[in-house]
Amino acid sequence: MTEGLTSRPSGLHAPLPGPYGRVYRSGERTVVELHGEIDIAATTVIGAYLDVVSAIHAHEVVVDLTRVEFFDCSGLALLCRTRRRIAESDGRLWVVCERPAVLRVFRAGGVLALFGPVATLDEALRQ
Repeated sequence: MTEGLTSRPSGLHAPLPGPYGRVYRSGERTVVELHGEIDIAATTVIGAYLDVVSAIHAHEVVVDLTRVEFFDCSGLALLCRTRRRIAESDGRLWVVCERPAVLRVFRAGGVLALFGPVATLDEALRQ
């Protein structure tokens, strides 16, 4: 079932290395579901996956932070880079997050309104 990252949008389904989450397709959108602690160590691994996702499936990407327990400025920088890359291809990035501690990082970085996080994955997939 796990095929890795491919250039075929319908064939994308891959676990991220370590405890960091998974990547899969839901309709026309690529969902990057992140887990655990997203800090500088995690972003070096996750960044490579987000670079591939934004290069291959740049039009509609959802980053789901629902299962993220810790998120710091390195995670925010990674999402900013991913958002920029997707926007350069006329794509759109949705962020799913309702955890107050994670939203505080977006607010402190001055990008909460820019990302406009939604509370649930279903909400992101309906927009």
